[in-house]
Order: sequence, then structure tokens, then C-alpha cells
Amino acid sequence: MRTGYEGTGPGAITPDGCAVELYSRLVVEDEPDVVAGAVPAGASLLELGCGVGRVTHALVERGFTVTAVDESPEMLERVRGARTVRAAIEELDLGETFDVVLLGSILVHTGEAAVREGMLAACRRHVADDGCVLIQREPAGAHENLPREVTRPGGLTIRKLYSEPVGDDGVRSVKVEYVFPDAVWTQTYRVRPLSPEEFEQALAQAGLKIDRVLTENGSWVRAVPV
Repeated sequence: MRTGYEGTGPGAITPDGCAVELYSRLVVEDEPDVVAGAVPAGASLLELGCGVGRVTHALVERGFTVTAVDESPEMLERVRGARTVRAAIEELDLGETFDVVLLGSILVHTGEAAVREGMLAACRRHVADDGCVLIQREPAGAHENLPREVTRPGGLTIRKLYSEPVGDDGVRSVKVEYVFPDAVWTQTYRVRPLSPEEFEQALAQAGLKIDRVLTENGSWVRAVPV
């Protein structure tokens, strides 16, 4: 496991604390709709951090040509209908560009600044000059009013148990519990909340800028090369 990242529960656990069996049970939410509403139909798409293909499969069904990237071989074994690449996002260099690069799962909030810089650089390196990068970020209030829980289809309850500062650089340790009737998983991970100004600065450093905000809560944005 990476420092500050931990996962518990049945099945394989990835270095960042993600449980493969858990993610295989999670249903796709609004991500495919967000993507489809922001890019041309049939676009070539590079999905960074695809996991088991929860979003990948829905995008393939909608006619996108998807290259799915993840560092976990156990995750990639579950992906169907897409070209798969095993790699750390920040180290990826395929030598090709895509109409769309997708960086979801609030990966942009990684607790490691150098990794965030590498991820955004990989986004810019792989997006066509007339293409776009779709980025999921934390909505406002993500670390407030904890603990709290939400229910999801399939009998799933998600409990965000705590978000605690670690050090003095703004990084927080977050623990989430996923409860199904027959199994429980937990994940502890580190995130760095970003103000709107910090987010835009990080994009600018990578040669990107916000084109438009895609969701009412501001959690998805479309960025384009500068």
C-alpha cells in the first residue's frame, strides 16, 4: 500500500486502497451522461484510472472508442470492449492523442502534489489540440458535516466516516465505509482540497484551462489546451 492509503474487505486490494470486488458491484451513475453531453458522438476517449470498467462499459455502449488505463492488473481483468493499458497515470506516454481525456474519481485531488502534476501533464500530453479533458473534482462541502451516509441501489450504504488534516499542507485523510447486506469494505485515502483558484492554477501549469463547468454542483469541468 502507498503511505496513507489502506483498504479492507473481501478480495484483492489495490495499492491505493481500492477493493476490486467492491468496485465490481458499484453501478454507473451520471458519468456517461456528463461525457456524452460534452463531447462529439463516437469520439476517441482515453479514460485514466478506469478501474473495473464501471464507466468504461457504458461509454463503449454509447459508441465511444475507449482506451482504458489503470495500474491494477486485477482491475483491468474486468474491463470489456476497450483497449486496456496497465500504467500509472502520471507515467503514461502512449505517443498518441485522443479527442477526449477523462480524469474521473476526483483523482485530481490526490494528496501528492507531484502525482497531481504528473496526472495533469499526462492529460495534456494525450489530448488533441482541438480536443478536451473532462475532470471530476470535489463538490463544495465534501469535507463538512461528517460522518454522513447515503444509500445507493443494490442495498449499498456509503458512510463517509471522517476527514482529518494530516500535516500542514492542506492534505486530509479520509475514510469511507461501503456496506452491503453480505459484505463490508473500507477505504482510507489522502486528498488535497483545491480552491477554485488552486484548481485553475494546477490546470494552467499543465497547459490547460477551464472551458465550461458541466454539472450544477461544479464537480465536472471541461478543460481545453491553452
